[in-house]
Amino acid sequence: MAEVEKNIKNSEKPELKENKTEGTKVVSFKRERSNSKDLKSSENKPKQFQNRNQDHSANQAQAKQFEEKVIDIARVTTVVKGGRRFSFSAYVVVGDKKGKVGFGHGKANEVQDAIKKAVKDAQKNVFSVPISNGTIPHEIQDKFLASRIQLRPAPKGAGIIASNTVRAVVELAGYTDISTKTYGSRTKQNIVQATIKALKKVRTVEEIAKLRDIDVNHLLSK
Repeated sequence: MAEVEKNIKNSEKPELKENKTEGTKVVSFKRERSNSKDLKSSENKPKQFQNRNQDHSANQAQAKQFEEKVIDIARVTTVVKGGRRFSFSAYVVVGDKKGKVGFGHGKANEVQDAIKKAVKDAQKNVFSVPISNGTIPHEIQDKFLASRIQLRPAPKGAGIIASNTVRAVVELAGYTDISTKTYGSRTKQNIVQATIKALKKVRTVEEIAKLRDIDVNHLLSK
């Protein structure tokens, strides 16, 4: 009987070892899978952070590139059932003083948020203007609603002859010598829109000669 019991015990031991080894295999396999998931997540996270950092750095570079000036901040009151709601409307001009300028408008419940929105909108609407020796190449007039603006070239050293509203636009555009005159409504938003509209129509001598299909020298001789 003793010999039979020993044989039974010896026969059971290998099975237990096999089960233990199988268990360890399963556990190790699970650990490998969890490690692979951690690696994947660790690989994905840096890419997301890199993209965010790149976008943030690009926005910072663009913000440094352009200067901004707040033209006007208006408080808007909306009468609703049960009371009044107040919000703010901001108008901002941005430019790099090297021939690029833009105008934007933003609305929000707080002043700072409205300015941020206006700056983003202005950066989206940036356009290039021609600069000839610090002034505009030719005289131009334009209007927006009830406001009318006239821009004239000025000799070197004359400076910027303009109201505060127009000065903000032409300074950020990069002009150092220019003469301006406003007519009609003095609403700041309308004056800025009229100035922007006029600047978009300004052309260089080369562009005008190309449009007319004539030589530049022949155009200048007139």
